[in-house]
This record gives sequence, structure tokens and C-alpha cells, in this order.
Amino acid sequence: MATPSEICSQLGHRLREQRLAQSLTQTDLALRAGVSVGTIKNLESKGQSSLESLIRTVVALGLTDQLQTLFTLQTDSIAAMAQVAKAKRQRAPRRPHP
Repeated sequence: MATPSEICSQLGHRLREQRLAQSLTQTDLALRAGVSVGTIKNLESKGQSSLESLIRTVVALGLTDQLQTLFTLQTDSIAAMAQVAKAKRQRAPRRPHP
């Protein structure tokens, strides 16, 4: 398993590849995304930024569809699908008070 730091670095590298594939400079992308050039540099080199800056950058690159499957519940069986459906209809159980 990758560490959070490794995942951030990989995502930053992938964003850089997407930017270059679209023949954009960091300045061009920053202007499109409404963020600073420093934000783009941090995203690409360290994978670090605010969530909003990351989303702005993804939108500016036209990759919004890539976010659609992020954090969706995965189900492998009919029982798991039933459990997910049940979970959507009710609140999480309350914790007992000490």
C-alpha cells in the first residue's frame, strides 16, 4: 500500500502529465483554474493544495468526469448491495453515552 505522501506525489505527477498533454504552461493552467502559479507548482511537485484548488485545477483540465467515481460505495454481492441500500435509508447508530 502506498503512503499518503506517495499518493499525493503520484496524483501531482498525473496532473502534470495531463497539463503537458494539453500543451498548457503552469501559468496557463493557473489562469484557467483561478489559482496561483505557486498552487499549480505545489500540486505537481508535492501533490499538496486545498481540496478546492485541486478541484478547480481538475475542472480547468476538463477532467471532472474523473471525480465521479471517487468515494462511491463499491458492492460485490447482492447482500452488500442490500446493506448499502439500507444504510442510505437510515442514520448511523448512535453511540452509547458513558
